[in-house]
Amino acid sequence: MKLSILTLTFGLLLGASAHAADAVTDWTSITTPPPPAVGPVTADVKTTALLLLDFNTPPCDPAKRPRCQATIPAVKALLAHARAKGMLVIYSLGGTTAANSIDPELKPLPKEPVVSSGPDKFLGTSLEQILKSHGIKTVIATGTVANGAVLYTASEAAFRKFNVIVPVDCVPGVSAYAEQITLWQLMNGPRLGGEVVKLTRSDTIQF
Repeated sequence: MKLSILTLTFGLLLGASAHAADAVTDWTSITTPPPPAVGPVTADVKTTALLLLDFNTPPCDPAKRPRCQATIPAVKALLAHARAKGMLVIYSLGGTTAANSIDPELKPLPKEPVVSSGPDKFLGTSLEQILKSHGIKTVIATGTVANGAVLYTASEAAFRKFNVIVPVDCVPGVSAYAEQITLWQLMNGPRLGGEVVKLTRSDTIQF
């Protein structure tokens, strides 16, 4: 009888302990990891493409997404620099939006490709074909939302053997937290980080 009681008690304690060790239970006690390293990078113009992901309305709605609007000047400057150097520029749209919904400051030129898909811009589009046909080995991923198009497209680019550069000032999210978890995942997820994904700022990219 005593053995049965002890076994039951141990089982209950073990179950309680296991239940307590989940992220929701521990939510408020979880420590934020230190910020990732962000530094200058150099990109080869001939083998690098600049991606502008979903800078259209929505989701880059001035009234609802102020963080997106705040990044437009940095993205615009990076876009101008890339175009001046002759870099391949590719746009994406989300949902059923059209190219004329892209922010006026970032409108694509007639020769610049525009693909349309969900968060992963490789899925069901010609993005990989476009990149490979131009000899691209590295992509600079800018866009919104951070934990949507940026996270999934940048990750998929890495999985498809492209190097990825992410300017942290050009990947707005719905909130700062969304941007934070995106950058953490890009640097710590399986087959990401290291030499595959590099974090930088738009004004420290040399090409």
